[in-house]
This record gives sequence, C-alpha cells and structure tokens, in this order.
Amino acid sequence: MKNLLTKPIDPLGLSVGAHDDARDSDESSPLTVTELSNHIKSVVDQSFKSVVVVGEISNLSRPSSGHAYFSLKDEMAQIDAVMWRSSALRLGFELANGMEIVCYGDVEVYAPHGRYKLIARRIDLVGSGRLEMEFRRLEERYRCEGLFEPARKKKLPSIIRRIGAVTSPTSAAIHDFLRTLAGRSKRIDVVVAPAKVQGDDASKEIAAALKLLNARNAELKLDAIALIRGGGSMEDLWAFNEEPAVRAVAESQIPIVTGIGHEIDTSLCDLAADVHALTPTSAAVQISNDDSAFRDRLDDWSVRCFAYVDRRIKNNRTLLESYSNRRIFLSPGETFAERRMEQLEDLSKRLVRSVEQTLERKESAFKESIGKLDALSPLAVLKRGYSLTKKARTGEVLTDSSNVAIGDTIETTLANGVVRSVVVE
Repeated sequence: MKNLLTKPIDPLGLSVGAHDDARDSDESSPLTVTELSNHIKSVVDQSFKSVVVVGEISNLSRPSSGHAYFSLKDEMAQIDAVMWRSSALRLGFELANGMEIVCYGDVEVYAPHGRYKLIARRIDLVGSGRLEMEFRRLEERYRCEGLFEPARKKKLPSIIRRIGAVTSPTSAAIHDFLRTLAGRSKRIDVVVAPAKVQGDDASKEIAAALKLLNARNAELKLDAIALIRGGGSMEDLWAFNEEPAVRAVAESQIPIVTGIGHEIDTSLCDLAADVHALTPTSAAVQISNDDSAFRDRLDDWSVRCFAYVDRRIKNNRTLLESYSNRRIFLSPGETFAERRMEQLEDLSKRLVRSVEQTLERKESAFKESIGKLDALSPLAVLKRGYSLTKKARTGEVLTDSSNVAIGDTIETTLANGVVRSVVVE
C-alpha cells in the first residue's frame, strides 16, 4: 500500500520521540479506548484520502447484496477492502481471486471495532490482466458472431505452389519462415505483402494486406496465405486481437494459416484462421509438402507403374501363347472347311424342317377345304334320305311332274346307287 504521508504524525498531539518524563506527566489523564479510536480515525481520514493501491485479490466474497468484499495483499501484508454495490455495477469485468488490480479509493476506520479497510471506488486491471479481460470479451463477441465456427474453415489444397505472406519484411519471423519453407520444398513461390505487426494501426495494415491479396488473387493465383509474427508479450501481439485483423482473416476467400508468437500464444486471428500453427516455422511446415516425402511417393508410384506394366505384358504373352496353340491357327484351312460343312448341315436341316412345316400347313388347309366342300355337296343331302331324279335321255333334273310324259325313262340317284324307271302314269 502506498503511504501518502510525508512526515510523522502524533495522533495524540505529542511530539514524536518525546522523553519518557513527558509521557509520565500525562499518566494522570489516560485516554479511553473510544477516544483513541476516534483519534486514529481522524488521522486516517485526513491522511489517507484518495489513495491508489496495487495488490492481489484474495478471500473474495460476493453476497446477494451486490457488494464485493475481498483482501488486497502483496508479499508482506494485506488489507481488507470493499467495493460497494453502486461502484461494483460499473465494473466492466468480474473480480476473481489471484487477479492483480489497482484500487482507487479511501482508507476508512470503523472506530467501534478499531478496524480499518480500503473502500474501493474504482478498480483497474494491472497490465496483461486488463488485456486478458479484453481478450475474453472480444473472443466471446466474435464467437457469438460465428467467426470461429469450424464450418467456416477452408481446407488447404493438397498441393501448394504459391502463397502470400503477410508480415513485417524485416522481421526474424519471415526469415525463419522462408528458411524452413526452402528446406522442405523448392516448388513454392512466396509473395510478401508487407504490414506492421505491432503498434498503432498495425491491425489495420494487416487487414489491408489480407484484402489486397484477396483482391488480386485472379492475377496472383495464391493457394494459401501465411499470417506470421515472432514472439512477444501480449501487448506486442495485441494487433492480432483487434477487430480489423480478425475480421479480415475470417472473411478471406483464400485459406489462411497463422503462425503468431510462441507455442503458448493464441490470438483471435489464430481462432478465426483456417489453420492455426503454433509458430512461424510451424506455419511453413503446415503449408509445405516435404519434397523428400513427395519423392518417396513418386518412387513408390514409379515402382507400382513398372510392376503393373510388367504384369500386363506377362498376362498378354500368356494369352497370346494360348491363342497360338488353338487349332484355328495351327490348321486354319481344315478348320474353316469343317465349319463350312457344319454350316451346310445346319442349313440343310433347317430347309427340311421348313419344307415339312410347309407341307403340314398345306395338308391341314386342304383337309379343311375338303370338309367344307363335303358339307356343301348334294350327295351329302342324299345320305339323309333324299334322291335326285333326271330324264335318262337328256339328263335334265326333274323338279316338276309335268316335265315328263308317259313312256319317258327316268333315273333316280340315291345315296347308294341309281334306279332306272319308266313313267307309266
């Protein structure tokens, strides 16, 4: 706790360091406990107004009243503190044990109990603690907007030939990145878009560089973008948590790989990126395909292709040998003659079968016609008891008795046989 007193104060009105005999002279009028407490309260009220104290929170209590009770401590001492509800409602963050804070307020003595405490009117986070709270607030905001959703992440192409790098062109990070990239692959081109990576307007420059690479991608034909920076404190890396940079990463149409800070550092740009690498060197590894691995794959494919061709040649040779041993190739004339005879025999059989079927159809039709003629024949009527009479001389069929005279010879045809008669009446 910072003591604002500049000189010793004797709360009882006595000079500090007075002789014992001076105190002895006042022994006849001792102070009451209340008087001593009131004197102390008066001195504290006058001497410790508007103090600023830095320390760590412990024993935090937040009852339903809304007040915040806690102890503020350092390595050597601690003091009870309270922030009344009206002040606590204006805090932009939640208090927590272990949090390092700066308290602005007064020291107040409660005379009846002889106790004093710090009345905190305002509380600020110390250094990185303030940034940490702001980081959490921004992270929650962007997460609610969906900027970190896995569904928004774009996959890196399986083969990368050209990338954009957004970083400071004079930093150690870009040199480490390029050295790692060159050690793994000779097939990747790098287009550097310079940007500040620390300080005022760094976030805006990062966003502008990302947007520029996206706008000119039809010309540049980038497969990915690397957003990189070396290590530093949270304050040094804060540009990668600010809104312009985070939104530019999330809105990029080109897949983005971030390699920002050390392995323990995580920025909001990392959370919005498509791939989060732990360092600039790790980002180079994520982007590149190791040429040695590519060569191994190429060798493997070469072996497999040669094996496939050799297998096909062997299979075709075996097939050719089997064809060459067939009779058609050994005695083609004899084989063709046999096949021609077989074809002739087949045609002959088909012809005989066709003639037989035709005769059967004709015979069936003939029998059907005979049946119809037989049904219409006059002879069929004779079989039912009728007869046919004609003049014997002329063969005229008689249908009327007036057509004959006495003495004419007539013939009567029956179903079986003919009867010759002479007309007598």
